[in-house]
Amino acid sequence: MSEEIIAGRGGESAGPPAPLPELPELPEEAARSRASVLRSRAESYIALSRHDAAVADLTEAIALEPDNARAWRMRGESHRLIARYEAALADFGEALRLEPDSAYALGSRGQAYASLGRHQEALDDFEHALTLSPESLWILEARADVLADLDRLDEALDEHAKIIALNGQIAYSWLARGDLHQRMHLYAEAIDDYTRALDLDPAYVRGYSRRGEAYRMIDRYEEALADLNKAIELDPDHDRALGSRGAVLSELGDNEAALRDLDRAVQLDPGYVWAFRVRGEILQELERHEEAVSDFTRALELEFGDS
Repeated sequence: MSEEIIAGRGGESAGPPAPLPELPELPEEAARSRASVLRSRAESYIALSRHDAAVADLTEAIALEPDNARAWRMRGESHRLIARYEAALADFGEALRLEPDSAYALGSRGQAYASLGRHQEALDDFEHALTLSPESLWILEARADVLADLDRLDEALDEHAKIIALNGQIAYSWLARGDLHQRMHLYAEAIDDYTRALDLDPAYVRGYSRRGEAYRMIDRYEEALADLNKAIELDPDHDRALGSRGAVLSELGDNEAALRDLDRAVQLDPGYVWAFRVRGEILQELERHEEAVSDFTRALELEFGDS
């Protein structure tokens, strides 16, 4: 499987790997053959996002052939993708014990560390991985994300410049830098990057949605509306585009249309905090205060755990 698709140093703090199941003893050659098929099936399970099934196959494969680093890496990635980060760290640690110079395992473990907020450990893994595979775009991007989370924004921009230099014909490379520019409130630069992404891929829904949001942030509502309309035309169930369009329509004075978009956005994603906040503000403006209170309460529950 491509490392870019299932894209961590053996973390002592992660604890030991999960115990392996007891299986009927097979001759060595048969055990290796069965383990190989299980790993292959797990690879397809991962591609289908059936991660619990992948973990089950890989756990048996590891029991049959415990020195296969690939099985530990794949199981670690499955754990990571379903937010079992400590289990992922343990598996990546075992993979790296077997293959200390695996850029894939280092990069993936770095992603698990980052998800746990252990940013320095994540950076250490990414930097080690990049000494082994300096042009791994997914590792460069993961490193840029951690630098941004640490507010080392200029360094994060430098990483994105490297990605674009290596992969500037891929629309996502420009969109990712646009997102960082938008995070830095550099909206003109973000719009330029999203436009480059759309030049490369004129049907890029996320490009229209994100550029529309950038236009909204600088009060260019008509341009924002045009982009968000295009995003929703291409993907009628794009919850973020619907939420943003709802905010734009409200700014343009059409609160009823805005509420329809926001209703649909939270129906698609009941955890969409920002949409509840915006809808609450519109309902408040319309003096529908009981409904506004309900939306603000839901936003507080989702974002801060209020009960």
